[in-house]
Amino acid sequence: MADGDILKAAGKAIRKGLRDGITTAAAASIAITAATADITARPTRDEWVFIRTQQGRATAADWRETTVLLGYQARIVLACEQYDVVFVEKSRRTGATWGAAADAVLRSASPRNNGGMDTLYMGTSHDMAKEFIDAAAMWARLFEKVCAGISETIFDDGSEKGIQALKIDFASGFSIVALSSKPRSLRGRQGFAILDEAAFVDNLAELLKAAMAFLMWGGKVLVISTHNGADNPFNQVITDIRAGRVNYGLVRFDLDDALRDGLFERMCLVNSHKHGEWTPEKEADWREKLVSDYRDGADEELYCIPSQGSGAWLPSPLIEARMVDAPILRLSFPESFALEPEHIRKATVQRWIEEELLPVMRATLDPTLMTGFGMDVGRHRDLTVMCPMQISRLMRRVVPFMVELQRVPFQQQEQIRDALVAGLPRFIGGRTDATGIGASLAESGMQKFGQRMVEVKFSTEWYRVEMPPVKAAFEDDMIAVPRDAEVSADLRAFKVIKGIATLPALRTTTATGGTRHGDAGIAIVLAYSATRQPFEAYGYESAQPGADAEYERRRRLRPVDSYRDNMMPGRNDGLW
Repeated sequence: MADGDILKAAGKAIRKGLRDGITTAAAASIAITAATADITARPTRDEWVFIRTQQGRATAADWRETTVLLGYQARIVLACEQYDVVFVEKSRRTGATWGAAADAVLRSASPRNNGGMDTLYMGTSHDMAKEFIDAAAMWARLFEKVCAGISETIFDDGSEKGIQALKIDFASGFSIVALSSKPRSLRGRQGFAILDEAAFVDNLAELLKAAMAFLMWGGKVLVISTHNGADNPFNQVITDIRAGRVNYGLVRFDLDDALRDGLFERMCLVNSHKHGEWTPEKEADWREKLVSDYRDGADEELYCIPSQGSGAWLPSPLIEARMVDAPILRLSFPESFALEPEHIRKATVQRWIEEELLPVMRATLDPTLMTGFGMDVGRHRDLTVMCPMQISRLMRRVVPFMVELQRVPFQQQEQIRDALVAGLPRFIGGRTDATGIGASLAESGMQKFGQRMVEVKFSTEWYRVEMPPVKAAFEDDMIAVPRDAEVSADLRAFKVIKGIATLPALRTTTATGGTRHGDAGIAIVLAYSATRQPFEAYGYESAQPGADAEYERRRRLRPVDSYRDNMMPGRNDGLW
């Protein structure tokens, strides 16, 4: 049988969904179930040699006797037969688009009564469009489908000038058009839409919205991509597929899946001058070098594991694993409280300090440990959160309690802060939000407690420097925070934007009707920052009759490791 006849027969088999030369097991492995990705440890080089030696070749050594499409390429075609919408999460440069081009030719070359339709391919660049159209032209020749060859055209995308595109016309009356991705390019079209490297287009959400209109008149949508972050719309749809929220097909194959299906075997056939004859050892060496070359990007680029580079800064399970039982004191006033006479406001808050705050401080603070402090400032809309943080002898940061204030006037916020900070044992310093409305409170804190109370104006550089150590503390179990749903939500509010963990302009509503903007999370980060400064514990004893005798009595009661407190000036009487 001539080569063209072999390929023509293979094309018919593909179109009918048969597995010509593909095992039933391979076809059955279409990843259209909710199965999650296996992210266990990858096999070593020697283990891979053993695996592939036991498996043997996936394809024939003679290309005339082997299957036209590799197993994972055929699974994409078969999934498109079963589902109107198919998502493909893949390893980089494995030929998924090359296989999709074969399906596109068979669809667009078929008459309408046999499922024929136009194909509209959209990649991220003109070079990708040319690569796809060249592959489609090759398949058309090999399948002996009558076409007019490749031509350049101006595609009407609704704009004044249109956009340059590449096109193949078939005798069926249908065409394959390849162009770069613009959502408006899909408006008013129908047929088979192929969105390539979809996770990297400028506005995938809008592109997907436009593509779904293809389904109304019997069209198909195929979305192919490697991953580009966990919060990318591409990964979000895949998550929905696995959760059963949408009835789309899902095909997943990583580098090892592709190798098992014969990727490197095919490379040896095509580039025999470079690789020579395939052996398990050569494949293992090639695989090892490829993974090494990708370094930290290997998981995402080769093994379909979306990175956290753009998305949630701390996952919920990690946050919850670092939570312990610790009190959170919440104080809220009506807006009218600010209009009360000063002595009423001061007396009301002083009573709360004595009845609520001080007992909690006495019960939770370890007087032998150094303590830092962080404060995020709010007033009408957002909360003010105060966060003490103690350093254990194992250097673990522990938040013994937190204070949240809602609609509390600034004077009373200052009153509460002063009482709290004055009672912190072995106080080493604090950080206060000095951005916007927090500037006044931050300044007064610095004036009262000295330069160890640092005024912080948030900036990209501040987040770049201060956030990674906090995340490392969560990952290494070197921090403990109060077990509370609102605190957890505030920590989850941080997002990684352009590689830097920060707070986006998004607020959540509290049970009491207020709003939160990661307030507790910011306070925790500020407190952690304070504990990272050079440790210098401060002690201060008030000058009053008998102070010297009282000081000497307390000095004898203190632990040996607090001896440096005796030499440090600077703070009010504490809770020791």
